[in-house]
Order: sequence, then C-alpha cells, then structure tokens
Amino acid sequence: MTHASAIVFEAPQTLSVQTLELKAFEAGDLEVEVSFSGISTGTERLLWDGTMPPFPGLGYPLVPGYETVGTVVRAGAAVDGTVMPIGSHVFIPGSYSFQGVRNIFGGAGSRLIVPHDRVVRVAPELGPKAVLLALAATCFHTVSLGGTRQPMTAPELIVGHGAMGRLLARIVLALGLPAPTVWETQPVRREGATGYSVIDPTEDTRKNYNAIYDVSGDGSILNGLISRLAPAGEVVLAGFYKHDLSFAFAPAFMREAQIRVAAQWKKHDLQAVTALVESGALSLDGLITHTLNPGQAREAYETAFGDPHCLKMTMNWLA
Repeated sequence: MTHASAIVFEAPQTLSVQTLELKAFEAGDLEVEVSFSGISTGTERLLWDGTMPPFPGLGYPLVPGYETVGTVVRAGAAVDGTVMPIGSHVFIPGSYSFQGVRNIFGGAGSRLIVPHDRVVRVAPELGPKAVLLALAATCFHTVSLGGTRQPMTAPELIVGHGAMGRLLARIVLALGLPAPTVWETQPVRREGATGYSVIDPTEDTRKNYNAIYDVSGDGSILNGLISRLAPAGEVVLAGFYKHDLSFAFAPAFMREAQIRVAAQWKKHDLQAVTALVESGALSLDGLITHTLNPGQAREAYETAFGDPHCLKMTMNWLA
C-alpha cells in the first residue's frame, strides 16, 4: 500500500495537506514522483470558493490540480519501457490517484499513479514550465478545435492578458496568424507582450472585429463584446463562467452574431502544443511568476486568485 501527500480542499476556502492512500498499481500504470504542480485561476478558483456550477463528480473533500509534472519511478508490466522508460519526465493532466476523497482533478500531490496513456513525455529542460502545457492546450483547442472545423477565424481581439491570454496570443503568432489586439483592464498586466499590442479597452474604438476570444471568464461583458463585432462576427467563450450567460438579442440580431463555446482540450491538442514548444515556435517563458511549497498551500491559493501580479503559481513538491 502506497501513500502520498496531497492538497485537500475539505470545504470551500478550507484546505489541508494530508497523507492519503494511493490507488492500487496496475499493469498499465505509471508511478510518478511529482516535481511541480500548477494552480488554475479558472476552474480551481471556483472549486476553492465554492462557486463551481454543477459538475460530474463534484463534491468535497477533493484533491484539485490538473497541471502536474514529475518523473516516472515505476512502470507496470504492460508499459513499453522503450517509449516510457524509468526516469522519463512527464506531464500529467490530473489523476484519480487518491482514495477516500474526490479527485477533481487529482493532480496536487507528491506522488501519482496514472494510466500510461494519460501522460505526455516532456523535455527535462522545461522544468516547472511544463505545468503550462494544459493551459496552452486549452488555447490551442480554442483556435483549432482539434482540427475538426477548418478554417477557424483567428482571434483579432483577445480579452484578458493573464497567463491564458498571453499563451493564446503566442500560439496565434506561432501558427503564423496575424497578431491580435489584447484588452487588459489591470495596468500591471499590460506589460510583457511581444509581437502584439495590449491596451485598455476604453482606448479601443474599433467595432468591426471578426473574432473576439474572451479568456477573462467575466460573463457580464458579453453584450459589450457583441457590440464590437463586425457583421457575422464571432465571440468565442474560452474562459470558464460560474454564472449563466445572457445577452441582448437585438444587437446580436443586427450583427448576425455567432457565439461559440470552446470546450476542454483533447490529448492531440496537448501533443500539438508540446511539439510547438519543443520546436521553439512557442515560448513558455515569463509566465510562472510565483512558486511556493505545499506547506504554504493556503498562501499559494490566495495569492494565485487575489494578486494581479501573479500570472501562474506553482507548487514545488521537492522543496
């Protein structure tokens, strides 16, 4: 029987670090010693403050986290050792490792047991930056929909210049698409752009955007975004929204507006952005701004969700 430390949300805004039993190890599994895990300011914020809409498997206590990197320390008999040898550095998009709690999303622990086909091997030199691959895959999916709908309308306007907005803008450029404009209301977050411009929304008078991608998660701005569309333009909802969304029909009707919801990324999106990173076309530099250890977990979550200077918080499980 194997145990590991994990961050547990016992109830909204109540957490602890606990030693939990791991699931039984099976032939197709990997055991991964975790190096770093990231904190999502989208879905994890809603789990933290208790505002997550009804979600399959939702409940407390739970282990959060789906941005985890670590090293393979054991492989089951059914795992091809030439593809995934011991010592491989891997990205894990969450797990069902921990017994006696909900695993939503089960990645914030010191050791995980996961099916081998759930992980993606990454270059060791990426280090903690590999936690950003899930967010990058989300951005890639919004633009490509996994290749199921082509051609997509590239974002001409991105709303929000946090980690997700920056990654989306970088992916647009990496794919050879025209540079977008980015809106950001927080002055401290308007810095750090390369190859595209970041402005205060009040300074933008344009009202003919063909595609606006919202990564802010603020559903109250939908009417304002529709008013900035060109005829038959599209608003892509790429954030995660805790309240039901609504919009004024007449302005949307006059523009024949399209509204698209970008859902969760798929594994091929993760593989695509991993390839972009490994080729040098996509940089993950400058996005991790804060790192703490599990003993500082409450401070880490409060900083991640409350400090505009914090783009991405990671937990160092080896500290």
